[in-house]
Amino acid sequence: GLSPVSPINVYTQREVYGTVGSRVTLSCSFWSSEWISEDISITWHFQAEGTRDSISIFHFAKGQPYIDDVGSFKERMEWVGNPRRKDGSIVIHNLEPTDNGTFTCDVKNPP
Repeated sequence: GLSPVSPINVYTQREVYGTVGSRVTLSCSFWSSEWISEDISITWHFQAEGTRDSISIFHFAKGQPYIDDVGSFKERMEWVGNPRRKDGSIVIHNLEPTDNGTFTCDVKNPP
């Protein structure tokens, strides 16, 4: 049988601007009619401007933040979110021109 599915609404800023060398907060808040389970996961993806490929740069799962080892963000990323407060935000420090692109916040709250 199919289990019922409830949507999670995810909210981010449409555009975020930062200057090279500074830091920027990528905010991601979400709302779910269900309670936030221990299995909640939050993934941030980055698609560089002019490319088709998107890479995973950050993952929160099982109560722990994981900064992915790929890409140029790994040394410059900080988890500032709190899933209990329905917040999946990250900070990117020391901005570089190559950080220009699309960032996507994906939230899953199983079951």
